[in-house]
Amino acid sequence: MMGDRDYRKVIKNSIQSVGRELDYKFAKDDITKIHTSEVTGCLRRAFYDRTDEIEVDRTSFSDLVGGMFRKLEFGAQPTDFSLEDISLKVQADLIADDLVMIFRSVGEFPEGPIAKDLLYINACLWGYDKMDGVLIYIDGKGDEISFSVTKNKKMFEETIRRVRVLQNYLNEKKTPTLEPSSECTNCQYFERCYTKKKAGKTINFFGAGNDFLNSMKS
Repeated sequence: MMGDRDYRKVIKNSIQSVGRELDYKFAKDDITKIHTSEVTGCLRRAFYDRTDEIEVDRTSFSDLVGGMFRKLEFGAQPTDFSLEDISLKVQADLIADDLVMIFRSVGEFPEGPIAKDLLYINACLWGYDKMDGVLIYIDGKGDEISFSVTKNKKMFEETIRRVRVLQNYLNEKKTPTLEPSSECTNCQYFERCYTKKKAGKTINFFGAGNDFLNSMKS
């Protein structure tokens, strides 16, 4: 706090505003259009984002690196891949010399491509009709590591399966099955998935109720 102004709050609000501007854009009330970012991550999170959203708490500008590339003049434009009754929306960060590029910020470098990023860039290869792509991970120091990716049909079939699963859940207004991962603890919906409400009455052990519990204390 400096003077009468909370500068930390001003910075946080600024990051949130930039984040909303850089997020993938799609109509969440139209379930005939599914964005690739929804189905390559947690389906339950995607369901809540559409039905009862809690805005994600962004903590740093490093969370926004991919969106910043998309907003550049030479950033990749969104495109659709038709699945007959469903339109799968994809958007890479950059496309140069027929090479699709996706940028991700990380705390530490992975040993290999992260699964959801691999599914995402592969869907982009199908959406833009390109053969090759590269995943670029950038850490907090500005260092980077990259992984080359080639178009894969089986991987894309899995993405399509998840598109249809998500649409079915949305149609039925049914919460998707829990998909535990390392990202759960930082998810804005963590308490919906893992925190149980306290019981409203005392458990009755062998019909003894409170008398039984009191006798255990003495």
